[in-house]
Amino acid sequence: MPDKHYTPSSAYLDQLASLTAEPSAQAEFEMLSKDDALSLSQAHAKIGHAPENSTDPAQPSVARRLELADQHDVPDELLEEDHAQRLRLRSVPRWTRTPIAPRPWWKKRGPLERLWRTLCPWGRKERAEQDAADSEQPPLHHHRWQRVGLMRRVVLLFLVVVQSLMAVAYMTTVLPNKGGTLLEVAVLILFGLLFIWVSSGFWTALMGFLQLVIGRDRYSISASTAEDTPIADDARTALVMPICNEDVNRVFAGLKATYLSLKESGRLDLFDIYICSDSFDPDTCVQENQAWMNLCREVEGFGRIFYRRRRRRVKRKSGNIDDWCRRFGNQYRYMLILDADSVMTGSCLTRLVQLMEANPDAGLIQSAPVSAGGTNLYARLQQFATRVYGPLFTAGLHFWQLGESHYWGHNAIIRVAPFMKHCILAPLPGKGSLSGPILSHDFVEAALMRRAGYGVWIAYDLPGSYEEMPPNLVDELQRDRRWCHGNLMNFRLFWVKGMHPVHRAVFLTGVMSYLSAPLWFLFLVLSTALMATNLFTDPVYFSKPGQLIAEWRLNWYPWRAVALFSATLTLLFLPKIMSLIWLCSRGAKEYGGSLRLILSVVLESLVSMLLAPVRMLFHTRFVISILFGLKAKWTSPDRESSETSWGEAIRRHGVQTLVGCAWIALVLWMDPRFLLWFSPIVGALVVSIPVSVLTSKVSLGMALRRWGILRIPEETHPGPELLNTWKFTREARAQRNVPNFVHAVVDPLVNSVNCALGTARHTTSEAIEIRRQGLVRKALVSGPHRLGAADRLALLDDPIMLSRLHYSVWEDGDRYPAWRAVYLNMQARQLS
Repeated sequence: MPDKHYTPSSAYLDQLASLTAEPSAQAEFEMLSKDDALSLSQAHAKIGHAPENSTDPAQPSVARRLELADQHDVPDELLEEDHAQRLRLRSVPRWTRTPIAPRPWWKKRGPLERLWRTLCPWGRKERAEQDAADSEQPPLHHHRWQRVGLMRRVVLLFLVVVQSLMAVAYMTTVLPNKGGTLLEVAVLILFGLLFIWVSSGFWTALMGFLQLVIGRDRYSISASTAEDTPIADDARTALVMPICNEDVNRVFAGLKATYLSLKESGRLDLFDIYICSDSFDPDTCVQENQAWMNLCREVEGFGRIFYRRRRRRVKRKSGNIDDWCRRFGNQYRYMLILDADSVMTGSCLTRLVQLMEANPDAGLIQSAPVSAGGTNLYARLQQFATRVYGPLFTAGLHFWQLGESHYWGHNAIIRVAPFMKHCILAPLPGKGSLSGPILSHDFVEAALMRRAGYGVWIAYDLPGSYEEMPPNLVDELQRDRRWCHGNLMNFRLFWVKGMHPVHRAVFLTGVMSYLSAPLWFLFLVLSTALMATNLFTDPVYFSKPGQLIAEWRLNWYPWRAVALFSATLTLLFLPKIMSLIWLCSRGAKEYGGSLRLILSVVLESLVSMLLAPVRMLFHTRFVISILFGLKAKWTSPDRESSETSWGEAIRRHGVQTLVGCAWIALVLWMDPRFLLWFSPIVGALVVSIPVSVLTSKVSLGMALRRWGILRIPEETHPGPELLNTWKFTREARAQRNVPNFVHAVVDPLVNSVNCALGTARHTTSEAIEIRRQGLVRKALVSGPHRLGAADRLALLDDPIMLSRLHYSVWEDGDRYPAWRAVYLNMQARQLS
């Protein structure tokens, strides 16, 4: 089937003409006549096969070809020909490669080399030079905020340590033997570690509360420049959105809303948008191609909104960002990373660029995204919690960290040049589940940016940044599985040279956020064992030979345990009370009023208490499985309002329910009086199945919204960006003619677009030709149902194979009827 001489046969044209007469296809082809079908087939042949020949009157021009494919508004400068003179649609600007490479985390040296470098004078000099080169740390610009931050952290460390020591000391008075047994020592150690975690959270929330009440922060990055500060014309920023098998409708709806907001702000000339896809589901890839075309057409974004799908998917999201930096990074001063569910206002984006321009020592500024748009009860609970309590903790983090702060991987602006030089991530050496490509890249990139001498800030008081929450508990736990794996891996970087102490602490808190679950579980198990020991073990009054004075068994005072338990709960719930005080003092009208706000906090607190033991067991299982070498599956979370079925809940939480029932039976058998202490935990495990199902219900979430419960300002007075996002998402999901891989093979219009966007454009060779012919033949024989995903993706990547398969399906339709039959059935279902 030589490409140069291949033309559509009369059978293909007849089939096209007959297809337009099918009722199920009339809306798709808009009642094309036979002459239109002839012109379309000729145009499609040019896209897929024939070389450009402007002297042939039968061949339409380049502009005419895309016009026939319903792409008449594509600018001519985006149309080009490849080395074989096949038409292609350029979906990204011409790149200029910049060599970037990760640096190893540490040098591997043998024992003889280490001895040589230690003993010999020139070896010591070489070691000092090499260590200085390895650290990659230039002289830091010393600012006042660095000294202030250091003093604040010393105070925080003192407060946490003193408070924890006091709690441990009081805990010894609660225990029967005052910490005199090995079991009680273990309980005290676990209690101390867990109390440190609670105490640090309390002091962070307290300082955030004071910061919000005062309302003025001299060290806030947002106060460094005025809002009307002009931006230089060369301060160009790229909005980079890495995606992988996401909900296409939601992704492009959020991008469209963000683009329109930027356009309204009047500074659209400073920004470009890049959709960097790692999708490997063929249907999703076809939908992304069509959605990009539709978005560019609707907002006139050709030449400003770009789309690229990688064929080599390495290092996941961080590798996708690295690939963008390598190809396009030197064309921009800043890049702003967006998540698949991110929405940002034009004023927020412009403000972030102003702050970077005003602070040349800032390498990264993280906005504080607000969760909105949830409809499930679970999503509304989570977005309420982050909206009400989140500002306290975010402001508190800024108070303690200042310019050595967090990066959450999205809705943050980054200075491109130092990122490309210092923040490209090398894989962790070794074997096992804690080695290989870094999963949670955000904390590590922030640490490397600070090691390079640039500040990492949180603009906690900057509005206009939004995201979404997982719709149910199961999806959140799936996300936590990945985050747990990534944080455990990151802890290996704790001792890497040059890291700032604050970011070493970030690595520690990251691993403790998941390691606290097995510690808490072990604390409960040891507490149960301690109870059993004291109940079933006879006291020993004379433990030594010849002892004359008896060692009396000490009494246990329950009221002391109640006091300690109450003090711990106070530290846990005080941040919520402080949030209530702050919001009620401001009127709380956007939260439904003070009474509804209080009811919402009570409801959220009760559900959180029910979910905490469930998360404890799941996180414990995650940590154990990862440490034993079971790697996480990296799949995209469900962005839609999905509900958890009873069968799914039983599969996920059945073991937890059995554990809770067994625990209750054990405590009842030993001493029913102690069930009061364990009932909040074991009781939550018993009811985990119905709680998981009920919290995923959309009907419950929307009913509470109508009653004003769990209301947030983004629901009371949503901004135009959120309204547009929800509107565009509904409109996209209501469309019937959603293309998929079968459309890309059978439909002439969809096929022409995907051929023009195909990335695999090889030179002519016998091996490639044999492979192409074999895969096309396999696709024809297998049909759409038996063709594997890898083969579909290979066909979609290669415009030659995709075009040949299209023509073969039409010309040999009698021999291979499956493709057209499936296509017509799809059309009938979509139009019914």
